[in-house]
Amino acid sequence: MNLVADEGVDAPIVRRLRADGHTVWYVAELSPSIPDEDVLALAVEHGAVLITADKDFGALVFQQRRASSGVVLLRLAGLPANGKAAVVGEAVAAHKDQLIGSFTIITPRRLRIRPSP
Repeated sequence: MNLVADEGVDAPIVRRLRADGHTVWYVAELSPSIPDEDVLALAVEHGAVLITADKDFGALVFQQRRASSGVVLLRLAGLPANGKAAVVGEAVAAHKDQLIGSFTIITPRRLRIRPSP
């Protein structure tokens, strides 16, 4: 699966996803501090699902109706980085087909998938 990880995503999550065989473009490695609109455009360009901890992407997708290949919003505060990596890795493995074209929220105890507009 093709994924773009926003720069606020913990590096252990990126390492886990890559170890699981996913192609991950990591904004922190490519072009830190680029605007959210450019991050979303990068994901669309690569046909990739965006993984982020930034709630502003919800506004871009739902209010501004920006194109998206799918967004996964991480709400995992309080978990250690390796715990976050495990939760995200398992969620992507179990729901990868559903993540494409959807807006997904992952919390420590719940996963909610909503179709993007």
